[in-house]
Amino acid sequence: MSGTDVRRAIDAVWRIESAKIIAVVARMLRDVGQAEELAQDALVAALETWPASGVPDNPGAWLTATAKRRALDVLRRRKLLDRKHEELVHELELDQEIADRQAEAARDDEIGDDLLRLVFVACHPVLSPEARVALTLRLLGGLATGEIARAFLVPETTIAQRIVRAKRALSEARVPFEVPSASELAPRLASVLEVIYLIFNEGYAATAGERWTRQELCDEALRLGRILAGLAPREPEVHGLVALMEIQASRMRARTGPDGEPILLLDQDRARWDRLLIGRGLAALGRAEALGEAFGPYALQAAIAACHARARAAAETDWPRIAALYDALAQVSPSPVVELNRAVAIAMAFGPAAGLEIVDTLRDEPALLGYHLLQSVRGDLLAKLGRHAEARTEFERAAALTRNARERDLLLARAGNCAPEAAGESPALSAPSARASAPSRASASSRSRDRPR
Repeated sequence: MSGTDVRRAIDAVWRIESAKIIAVVARMLRDVGQAEELAQDALVAALETWPASGVPDNPGAWLTATAKRRALDVLRRRKLLDRKHEELVHELELDQEIADRQAEAARDDEIGDDLLRLVFVACHPVLSPEARVALTLRLLGGLATGEIARAFLVPETTIAQRIVRAKRALSEARVPFEVPSASELAPRLASVLEVIYLIFNEGYAATAGERWTRQELCDEALRLGRILAGLAPREPEVHGLVALMEIQASRMRARTGPDGEPILLLDQDRARWDRLLIGRGLAALGRAEALGEAFGPYALQAAIAACHARARAAAETDWPRIAALYDALAQVSPSPVVELNRAVAIAMAFGPAAGLEIVDTLRDEPALLGYHLLQSVRGDLLAKLGRHAEARTEFERAAALTRNARERDLLLARAGNCAPEAAGESPALSAPSARASAPSRASASSRSRDRPR
């Protein structure tokens, strides 16, 4: 095997195994920052050793054993090698000697527990959402600092500082390396799901830059969600989030044109939707339902996405059911953004005037100030009602607020289509067009814009 092939193998193994290695070492040292450093030391050792000796039969076990040896050295230097640490030495020796399948399965179970602990530490509420996202991608995703920075269009030094500060904050807060107790589990799990959802959303509809989507972030969020579902199979909201991401990800190929231009939900070629991902999403939603608890916010959003996935054509979409699901979501997780989405569903089910009435109650909401989708939704509904001059103004405002270049072009194009001449009107008279009640094929709303919520 050439040096290049070995390096590729090391990179692949590291991406798969790094989170497990960090989790195992963090359990030993109770220090996530130092655990990552020792895992990186093991990676360096592989880069130095494997080109000459070849890739081991079990490269993950080799890296883990190397990192654990270094962790034991740290414990010895701390002069804290009590009976518990002697047991860890013995455990390491067993790890190296035992190769039968039963022992391997037992060790996999232990690593699963460690991974779950690492998930809760990386997503701890003591950290800001931005820090949680960066640390999760670094520790659990195995992404380099530069990769994270490029994904979020921020300087590499900014991501590096976030990660360093996050590790310091965890250390100073003495965050325990453990799965939360039953009384703390719900809010802590909500924090974990929020981080994974933020990563997916940024990949699904990028907030800034020249690209409409970032497939790599969606893939990473899906991978993390699937891992979490395996580690916490009795948590319905975990399956709900996985279902939501699987179904949304099924549309990725249909969401952009040949030149990367956005294609909105009602315009998409549904034959290009990935039926395998849809099937996986519906199965995950079924697992959430089978647990017998009332749907939470992620499962409800997945149920909404499922309505779109089951409709073979846009005209077959069950909008009254979607509106009812948004009513339920507004009860479970009330927010101005949910209400904006509910307005779109109401408009599609019962007419644009009904939707506009709701949207107009949100115009002074502090949480939506500067939120371009509010103007976009309002513009869409006004256009459907034939109020094209007002619609054009709203689309132009939305275009000025968005930081995504592809979305800006789309909104400006919609504004141009609302010009009196483009709408087939006399410039002096803005009467409703004959097609005002028909659904727009290019809604720029949060729902029809094809965002996950």
